[in-house]
Amino acid sequence: MWDYERTQAMITGEIKNRIDSIWDTFWTGGITNSITILEQMTYLFFMKMLDDAQRTKEANANAMGVAVSEPTIGYGAWHNPETDRNVPYEDLRWSTFKNYDPETMYRIVSKDVFVFIKTLSSGKESAYSRFMENATFLIQSPRTLTKIVEGIDHLDMNNRDTMGDVYEYVLSKMAASGNNGQFRTPRHIIRMMVEIMQPTLKDTICDPAMGSAGFIVESAKYVREHYKSELLKKENAHHYKNEMLHGFDTDFTMLRIGAMNLMLHGVDNPDIQYRDSLSTDNTDENRYTLCLANPPFTGSLDNEAVSKSLLAITKTKKTELLFVSLFIRMLQMGGRCASIVPDGVLFGNSTAHKALRKELIDNQRLQAVISMPSGVFQPYSGVSTAVLVFTKTNAGGTDKVWFYDMKADGYTLDQKRTECPENDIPDVIARFKNMDAEATRTRKEQSFLVPVEEIRENDYDLSINKYKEVERVKVEYEAPEVLFERIERLQNEITEALNDYRTNFLKG
Repeated sequence: MWDYERTQAMITGEIKNRIDSIWDTFWTGGITNSITILEQMTYLFFMKMLDDAQRTKEANANAMGVAVSEPTIGYGAWHNPETDRNVPYEDLRWSTFKNYDPETMYRIVSKDVFVFIKTLSSGKESAYSRFMENATFLIQSPRTLTKIVEGIDHLDMNNRDTMGDVYEYVLSKMAASGNNGQFRTPRHIIRMMVEIMQPTLKDTICDPAMGSAGFIVESAKYVREHYKSELLKKENAHHYKNEMLHGFDTDFTMLRIGAMNLMLHGVDNPDIQYRDSLSTDNTDENRYTLCLANPPFTGSLDNEAVSKSLLAITKTKKTELLFVSLFIRMLQMGGRCASIVPDGVLFGNSTAHKALRKELIDNQRLQAVISMPSGVFQPYSGVSTAVLVFTKTNAGGTDKVWFYDMKADGYTLDQKRTECPENDIPDVIARFKNMDAEATRTRKEQSFLVPVEEIRENDYDLSINKYKEVERVKVEYEAPEVLFERIERLQNEITEALNDYRTNFLKG
């Protein structure tokens, strides 16, 4: 597993204090919504990233005695389409405007640099900028902008390992703030699912409800860590940066946040798109080898807007069922999926619920149902959830299904969600990777295998309590006459003690 403590340690000192200070500056400047803070911060991150990349190119070109062939920020003048005036490219550079007085810097950044990054829609730096069309610059005062620029200035945007950790810390602040935290699946749950699926360089990975791109980022980190030497090969590096990772969302803000998250983790040109994954606009079929997701649980859709190929598997308006149908359609033959689903998917008795479970068990290969404790998504939701793991075969293959009753995830299950020693996640990962050893486990233990025939006999119910054997301990109670005798004796002792106290009190 990843060295999570090392990652946390990298952001606990000066960098952590700097980010905390930037966050506080936004608050005092009148921006208190955490999504808005993160979004505005990413605009400035991108401005600095462009200049840092340019400075690196210039240093390399100077060392070789040649001109910069593909400048990130050009030379000469840039025409601002909103103000209809020419602006020196030099003024658009972070290393230049950071030295201006607050009023001048605010004018240049808000009127020129911001428009520049909104219109920068070609070239490999555009993974983030192509979602800038509807972006709005909301920092209201030169003083606030100056303090934020000073805070960001010391961050090295070329150090992707550090910046990736920084961005994850900012995302954690977004979740901790209580605003819009529903966009973020807990990082340790994402890591658990990625560890279980063990993505490789040969995979083509998709999250069709990507949010801040947590699943895609963790998959990229896993591949980078486990295939370091292979990534030195040009074709592997190209696949990793341009073809391996795919994500869709219907929120431009989240697309910007997710694209920045990927860029800061070293993925320069991911396939990130604005797309309603359940609609007829999404035609992906037999395309991906791995799907990882936490799709939306709530809400119903108009049947007219939903792709008919999804309704063919399960005729429903429920998004949680339709997304599982979508995974089946999007995966290549032999492709794998790990998705978080609400518990209702496991035991719901509607025709649509049963049809979906029957599809997974009879037509695909269902491998695991990992039931998670209901507090995993606190403080935003107390919904009980599970992780479904399956492989697309279109020919069945479910033999035994592995169930795991996860009772702890390393954090308290109340609204505070503070760290605690109880944690089943390492055990979940270890046991999933050594499935042969699970054959000897009994139904009284936390994990066990259930034959597919038994699941069919139980009307395709996938709730763990249907199969778990609860060990009941026989309790022997004392006879009523013995209890009454004890109560009378205690009553007499109490009466005697009260009388002694009253007598002593009156004497005093």
